[in-house]
Amino acid sequence: MSETSAGAAPAAEAPVAEVDETAEEQIAFDINDFPAGARGAIEAVLMVVDEPVSEVALASALELPVEDVLGHLQALADDYELGNRGFTVRNVAGGWRVYSRPEYAPVVEKFLLDGQQAKLTQASLETLAVIAYRQPISRSRVSAVRGVNVDGVVRTLLTRGLIAEVGAEGESGATLYGTTDYFLQRLGLRSLDELPALAPYLPEVDVLDELAEQGRA
Repeated sequence: MSETSAGAAPAAEAPVAEVDETAEEQIAFDINDFPAGARGAIEAVLMVVDEPVSEVALASALELPVEDVLGHLQALADDYELGNRGFTVRNVAGGWRVYSRPEYAPVVEKFLLDGQQAKLTQASLETLAVIAYRQPISRSRVSAVRGVNVDGVVRTLLTRGLIAEVGAEGESGATLYGTTDYFLQRLGLRSLDELPALAPYLPEVDVLDELAEQGRA
């Protein structure tokens, strides 16, 4: 006889979690009710994000097809361009964000940095360039290219979030460094492929190995 015979008490059902629909009701909306519709809603979100947001995330939040979101993003960029606005919307580091236009860089820089020592030093810029073009690269190789010790500069770049540890060399175990998404954001790039063609002016990897060995000798 099975355990669930007619005389046996029915098995207790697993409790069903009660869903509080209050929060969902509070944020429910009809995209067509907004003054500027979906385009205005996308614009509003982009104005408050701290980092680039993907079209997929925008589509999910606004309950729109990804294709529609991409169309609205391009339309916003076109509107800003035609209107000679001081800002635009760009696809950078895998997501979309509002950026000030390059033409206004001098006034933006003066407003943000006037009286502050926030700029990278020449040494930091040179070290960052070597890492950007030859990543992943060890600290000793960077030192070999620049001809000076770069320990302090690397620490500064790590602190500012422009570079990060990305692994270790197989033989020596030395830490390898590469640039971050924040680096792409600061330069307004979608990927490292958009870096200016400066790599030919840097030593090749085998030359770096030789220089690094000389530095350790």
